[in-house]
Amino acid sequence: MAIKGELILIKYILKSGIRMILLILAISIAAFFLMTISPIDPLQTNVGQTALGIMSQEQIEQLQMYWGTNENVVERYLTWIKDFISGDMGTSLLYHQPVHDVIVQRLFNSMGILLCAWLLSGIFGVILGMLAGANEGSIVDTSIKGIAILFSSTPVFWFALIVLLLFSVWLKWFPIGFSVPIGVMAENVSLLDKIHHGVLPTFVLSIAGMPNIILHTREKMSSVLKSDYILFARALGKTKKQILWQHGLRNVLLPAITLQFASISEIFSGSILAEQVFSYPGLGQIAVTAGLGGDMPLLLAVVVICACFVCGGNFLADIIYHIIDPRIQVKGKQL
Repeated sequence: MAIKGELILIKYILKSGIRMILLILAISIAAFFLMTISPIDPLQTNVGQTALGIMSQEQIEQLQMYWGTNENVVERYLTWIKDFISGDMGTSLLYHQPVHDVIVQRLFNSMGILLCAWLLSGIFGVILGMLAGANEGSIVDTSIKGIAILFSSTPVFWFALIVLLLFSVWLKWFPIGFSVPIGVMAENVSLLDKIHHGVLPTFVLSIAGMPNIILHTREKMSSVLKSDYILFARALGKTKKQILWQHGLRNVLLPAITLQFASISEIFSGSILAEQVFSYPGLGQIAVTAGLGGDMPLLLAVVVICACFVCGGNFLADIIYHIIDPRIQVKGKQL
């Protein structure tokens, strides 16, 4: 039975992995062709209409060859995806560096605030959701639910501007922007300086990813506490704290884990706006810069890498759920 269960799990992982790869491939195709039909002309954007007007036809053709605008779309995609899979992401047309180097530099900055925001949103989202569900109808429940609904409908960029205005401009507790102090050499920047600059972006992104987890956990906890086995547990004399820890947490944790991994997409999308507001040099900022500047190799690399993180998160959530929840394994055996 154990071997059969392991085979079912391996088969499930392979199917999910293939679906994830096909989804990422579809995203790359959609992103490539959407960028191809974009009204932004990389030549006009980066060279200028006036400069193009005084160039010779040979010079324009050389620029078109450099920017890749004179090739067939399908051929361009096939060449790009082949090189990308082999590890060659191309050369950034704006930074004049290998895309891999640009991505690594910005990814290192982004991953710190993204990971911290993701963890904080999950931990506090579950805690606040359980607290609200355990006190349904009370002032605590109403307050937590109201705040979660408020922030779920609040644009990230607007909230980031309010936070920046309050904590940086008025209170002057945190720097206005950037990931390191201005004018300080890289070797003189301490870890404390980096943390100080990353607090506000992390705070904004964690708040942005929290509402859905709070509301979902609250509804699940409220439903669990109304079930028959909770009534039986109360009849046995268990305290409310014991019921929440032994029964409530166990039942809300699995759905919360799935929702937490699914929230990676919200964290990534929010980082694009938050990094722009805080002038934080991360993936989100170079995505905007590459999009406005027509830097197709860089923008495509950012899109595919973000898709890998989001799809990979959902893939891990499915695997964890399949391993932990025995009901899914039983269903798989029956199928």
